[in-house]
Amino acid sequence: MAERPDGEIVEGRRLTGGVVFAAVLAVASPLLGLLAILVHLGLPPEWTPPEMASPQTAVIFTFPAVGAFLLHHRPQLNMAWLMVIGGTAAGVSDLARMLMFRVAADGELLMAGWLRVPAQLGWAICGLTLTMLLPLYSPDGRLPSKRWRPVLWLGGAALGTATVRVLIRVTPPREGYPYPEVIPNPTQVPALAPYLDVVDVASWVGIYTAMALAWLSMAVRMRRAGPEVRRQIGWPMFAFAGYIVFLIGSAIWPALIWPAVAWAAAIPFAVAFSVMRYRLYGIDTVISRAFVAAGVVAVVSAVYFGAGALSGLLVSGYHQVAGVAAALFAGVFFHPLRRALQRAVDRLLYGSVGDPAVLAARLTQAVRRGDPAEALTSVVSVLRDGLAVEGVAVEVTDGEPHYVESGRVGPSPREVPLVWHGTRVGRLLVGPPGPRRFPAAHNDRVLGTLTPYAADVAQAVRMAADLQRSRERILTAREEERRRLRRDLHDGLGQSLSAMAMTVNMARLTLKSSPEAAGELLRELSTGMGAVTQDVKELVYGLRPPALDDLGLAGALHGLAGGPQPEAVDGGAGSSPEVRVEVEGGLDDLPAAVEVAVYRIVQESLTNIRRHAEASTARISVQREEGRLRVLITDDGQGLPETPRTGVGLGSMRERAAELGGVCVVTSEPGTGTRVDVTLPLLATSPGRRTPSVS
Repeated sequence: MAERPDGEIVEGRRLTGGVVFAAVLAVASPLLGLLAILVHLGLPPEWTPPEMASPQTAVIFTFPAVGAFLLHHRPQLNMAWLMVIGGTAAGVSDLARMLMFRVAADGELLMAGWLRVPAQLGWAICGLTLTMLLPLYSPDGRLPSKRWRPVLWLGGAALGTATVRVLIRVTPPREGYPYPEVIPNPTQVPALAPYLDVVDVASWVGIYTAMALAWLSMAVRMRRAGPEVRRQIGWPMFAFAGYIVFLIGSAIWPALIWPAVAWAAAIPFAVAFSVMRYRLYGIDTVISRAFVAAGVVAVVSAVYFGAGALSGLLVSGYHQVAGVAAALFAGVFFHPLRRALQRAVDRLLYGSVGDPAVLAARLTQAVRRGDPAEALTSVVSVLRDGLAVEGVAVEVTDGEPHYVESGRVGPSPREVPLVWHGTRVGRLLVGPPGPRRFPAAHNDRVLGTLTPYAADVAQAVRMAADLQRSRERILTAREEERRRLRRDLHDGLGQSLSAMAMTVNMARLTLKSSPEAAGELLRELSTGMGAVTQDVKELVYGLRPPALDDLGLAGALHGLAGGPQPEAVDGGAGSSPEVRVEVEGGLDDLPAAVEVAVYRIVQESLTNIRRHAEASTARISVQREEGRLRVLITDDGQGLPETPRTGVGLGSMRERAAELGGVCVVTSEPGTGTRVDVTLPLLATSPGRRTPSVS
């Protein structure tokens, strides 16, 4: 496997001698640990040490294996060698210590004393490599700067002093010794005995100080680094922090040694994750949930035990009452406490803009202050601040795409779809993380909270654009209609009336001299008046179908269903399906605009059915309901094609419905016919008679 420039791992790396040696140590270390456990289990009770496990035990089984794994992918990674060497040294230390008790139990006390030397040396190497060198060199295998070298010297000196103290200390007296026989120290230096207690305190102060400073180096590195390194270093920093806290706490409360063991086992995995896969998950989420869980447990436990103790004092002897009261108090505090802790941790990690509730409130206020276009600008600004990224953009999918960007999203942004009631209305583009301690660029909780707001605004932008286009089409249609009327009146009706006036004058002049010629002129005048009458009817029909005034909407629809209208099928030939009309509810008092819209939509639908559907039957259903009128036109034809051609018919139907505040939905599946569903709002009028009619 090989490493790409972005830190990911690819296949194709061959094994080297160093990797093979690390693999051997990774196998040998847990074998040493298992052997130490077996020796421990076989010890006589009087020679068995009281502690069963220590952080060093966890180190034996995790650090070498993870280190060898890292070396397999990155042979030059010195941190991986520290993990392998430190874990192996821990295995040697544990095994030597257990063998010391085993040999002592067999009576070989001097040999047992000599086994203390490898045990102590292994402990020192393990402590130096894993608790000091490893955090100092995380996550890139280099010191933050040369100024941190004194921390290495302090740690090495403290561990070396503690090791030398153990190796030269005087053999303890028999009184108070916890084992049947005193294990002698073959390397003791009695002359230094008066100073060893001070040396012991000084060495442990130096050890704990070096450990704390090593962790501090990661904190300083995080503060000065860019967002990528901050996300990367957060994993080992969090793991080492927990280990140090529990290790120091175990010196005061021995029960904390078990959490220290668990944290020690987690450190190598945190280091490996930071090196290889830190981009997959956010350390901010881990820290947030850990703090919230710990806070909830601590406070709820305090409330529970406090309420139980108080109830026990007030209701002496009734332990059940105390338990129930404590549980009730703890339950009442649980959810408010969790929410409060979550908000506090969000503010700690991300600042005030990292709290999703605060961001949602800011976004709501920003949307209320401006029109949809300005609101979209506010959305990208709030999202950019809340996600701590270099740029955020929103692209609204519409007839003319609307794109708003804040900052710079870069060449490969993260794309989040914006969905409004099941319809994709746009997409949110999230740029790379910005300078923040724990960048929330991929915080799904923040995105999940704010994305619906962005989708609402995107839909508002779409609706505003649709409304503007509809207004433009209405104005265009009105002006075109005025132009048509002017042309028809001037070129058609005007010319005809002028010709008729000239005919009247000529008939008047020739009436006395040539009655026959005057009669012919009057006959031509009568014919011209008939043509003018027809032109006036056509003009009136273009404004409002006369059938609506003569027959009403129901009768007009029956008239449309009776057969193809000349103006409907002009320019095309098609079948004539049987059309069935059903009317439910009174239609006599409908607004004129609603009548015209329904008539034109039905007319256009029947035109499409007769031209293209190849249907045998069609159905027109009109239902008058309270507050609305619903029109449903269906057929059993072949339906719309998979890629319908562009035309004005379907668009004009939707526009006529939209002009009245209604909707027109056209659905079709090939081979199952077409369905046109129109809903138009009505003002508060009388509901009319419910007179079903079928033809």
